[in-house]
Amino acid sequence: MNIVLAASEAFPFCKTGGLADVVGALSQQLAGRKGNKVLLFLPHYRNIRRVSSLKVVPGVYLIPVGGKIEQVSLSYINWGNVLVFFVGNRHYFDRPELYRTKMGDYLDNDERFILFSRAVLEGCKFVGFRPDLIHCHDWQTALIPAYLKTVYKLDAFFTRTRSLLTIHNIAYQGHFAYSTFEKAGFHPADFTPDKFEYYGGVSFLKSGIVFADNVSTVSPNYAKEVQTDPSMGFGMEGLLSYRTKNFFGIVNGIDTEIWDPETDTLLPVGYDAVTFSKNKPVSKQQLQREVNLEENPQKPLIGIVSRLDYQKGLDLAASVIERLHGRVQFVVVGMGDPALEKRYHDLAAKYPQDVAYEAKLDEELAHKIYAGADMFLMPSRFEPCGLSQMISMKYGTLPVVSKVGGLVDTVTGYQEGAENAAATGIFIERFSEEGIYQAVEKALRLYEDKKAWNKVVRNAMLKDNSWDKSAQDYMALYRKTAA
Repeated sequence: MNIVLAASEAFPFCKTGGLADVVGALSQQLAGRKGNKVLLFLPHYRNIRRVSSLKVVPGVYLIPVGGKIEQVSLSYINWGNVLVFFVGNRHYFDRPELYRTKMGDYLDNDERFILFSRAVLEGCKFVGFRPDLIHCHDWQTALIPAYLKTVYKLDAFFTRTRSLLTIHNIAYQGHFAYSTFEKAGFHPADFTPDKFEYYGGVSFLKSGIVFADNVSTVSPNYAKEVQTDPSMGFGMEGLLSYRTKNFFGIVNGIDTEIWDPETDTLLPVGYDAVTFSKNKPVSKQQLQREVNLEENPQKPLIGIVSRLDYQKGLDLAASVIERLHGRVQFVVVGMGDPALEKRYHDLAAKYPQDVAYEAKLDEELAHKIYAGADMFLMPSRFEPCGLSQMISMKYGTLPVVSKVGGLVDTVTGYQEGAENAAATGIFIERFSEEGIYQAVEKALRLYEDKKAWNKVVRNAMLKDNSWDKSAQDYMALYRKTAA
């Protein structure tokens, strides 16, 4: 099958969050399957990494954006079996960050991803690759299905091309004014509530949901939530319910070549489900030393690696940290809401022996936290899938997680007094500061019972959260979509 993946980020080239991890790992999984040819299209941002051997496709092509005509170039790299194309336009992509600065989103993000969406389609023609399926990810590429069904409807090059839109986080929808609809080049007759119009303007995500041949999201439980719960669907629940026969939930996997404590070169010593009780404490000591916490092997250490925003529940977690200081250590890494960043800076300054905070994106430190912490806290208000809980389980760091979204699909909750033959983590049964506190207390009681603790850790490390099953499910959906 000829497959195109279109996304605004993919690891290891450009990343702000889990979307990049998913797109990078999935593209490799798909390309490794017999009969597939996979192209991945990304914007050519200023900070594209690991692409020193880039080759340039000769020539340029033109993309209309509003009343302007923009030149686009293509560069490419062979990344394993994936051919990665970088869409070049200095005006839109040669910037310090991917989507925003500290001051907020780039004001022309609509134009940037109008250009990118059309550049993917024209890029396929430019290099002569006829896709059977274009897999689009999140609002930044959600106009591609709309273009295929409208502007490119009669284009013979795409006669057999079908589209799949995957929603990684429905809270991000790409809302813009009516002027954006005009810039995108769609016909005014299509500005209707059943097509593009959304409260007088446009939503890129809504357009994709309407026009894509099939739509998916990143876990079965999240697929149910966004159709039935307005607090989860963010205004799209009615449309998704209408398209329920074409809406699917496929849980993400993790890249077990990158995330493997037995072979992770960033750890002082490797370990597996047999040797963790002996070797994992070495990683804990190294982490405590590196972030300047008291080197105490007996004190429980809880890790958080997260974007700091309302979704992640870290406003409430900060209060829980305040209550538990002295008994528990915390190491937190992440950036986001300035008020939350200040809150964690203040906690670290107030309790330097027990709280460490790093306001940055640091892949190496993330590896060390997954390995060195005893528990991993994810008190999310909503969580489409989540990767951190799966990574932490792989590293024998028990997740303490909210009972929402993909966390329900990937974690088996520990119950006090039960056999717990399959338990892999601890659920926050009630989302509130007190509920988070009680879940951590439950985890601490388990931590004191080393025999029971080691059993749950072993369960977590042995759970298969690799991409194998997920990639099979995607291929089945691809075939269904392209049929």
